[in-house]
Amino acid sequence: MGKRILMKGNEVIAEAALRAGCRHFFGYPITPQTEISHYMARKMEEIGGVFLQAESEVAAINMVYGAASAGVRVMTSSSSPGISLKQEGISYSACAELPMVIVDIVRCGPGLGGILPAQCDYFQVVKGGGHGDYNLIVLAPASVQELYELTVEAFNLADRYRNPVVILGDGYLGQMMEAVEFRDEEPIEKGNKDWATTGHGGKRIHNVTTSIYIDPNVLEAHNRKLQEKYKKVKENETRAEVVNCDGADVIVVAYGTVARVVKNVIKDAEKLGIKVGLIRPITLWPFPTEVFDKYAGVPKGFLTVEMSSGQMVEDVRLALNGRNRVEFHGRMGGNVPTQKDILDIVRQMADKQ
Repeated sequence: MGKRILMKGNEVIAEAALRAGCRHFFGYPITPQTEISHYMARKMEEIGGVFLQAESEVAAINMVYGAASAGVRVMTSSSSPGISLKQEGISYSACAELPMVIVDIVRCGPGLGGILPAQCDYFQVVKGGGHGDYNLIVLAPASVQELYELTVEAFNLADRYRNPVVILGDGYLGQMMEAVEFRDEEPIEKGNKDWATTGHGGKRIHNVTTSIYIDPNVLEAHNRKLQEKYKKVKENETRAEVVNCDGADVIVVAYGTVARVVKNVIKDAEKLGIKVGLIRPITLWPFPTEVFDKYAGVPKGFLTVEMSSGQMVEDVRLALNGRNRVEFHGRMGGNVPTQKDILDIVRQMADKQ
């Protein structure tokens, strides 16, 4: 690892993508992620890459589709309303099995919302916001250092499984500045891209990337192939951070910025004689269900905390399958759950017999 550098989260995402071998970026500006585009516009020119500000989010995701079809490492970034506009192209890309990285720095909603941070895009990216039976691999960093590391990993996962990968952050993570330590050399996986549409030169059959299958049996067979791939992703790539959960009185489930707040709640609760654990899903899809299997019977209850009206909490309840009670605390409109509010709920839960 090299020296530590103070950088803004959005710029770290862009730098990580370049280090991972991304040389093609197509996007459209929207706060609070515009610095990603700014960084790419400057750096791509310096290194001979391709940066293009598309005329819209719809155009951007379809440009990404084209570049991914040619087998290059490609990325786009946006924020909540922009991701909504990309959903059709994302569904096409999942069907065509195209590796790409999509960054969503979430702002509050619904509608145009505001530029303040939120986690209200969970359903949109984790459940497949476009049409059809598909899944995106969704990574949820909680620090600027993780923004770097998981962005590099996102490109590897995209190539490994020929699948779109989403980096899901929020306005705080995108805008905050923290020290980041870059590796001297990135662990770039060189996948086989014999499927890419690079021109056959008379040496092989034509390659085709498509998301349309007219024959219902052919489409069903393709869907079954996708489901088998998603099964492998679940088996091999599920990730979570577990903190202080053995013998915990209450286990809090949170991701991203909110998980950082919860880590301070753990310290506050310890002073009161309450043991609080934290499960932080790093892969929101695939969701780390096995971790909940291990700790289902440990605490007096689980508390899910989100910057939303309650979205991930549904996956927590599904993972526990009635084996323990699940409480919820959420803030909306760009408000962040406070240590005091979370601690008050934890105290109430710990006092219950």
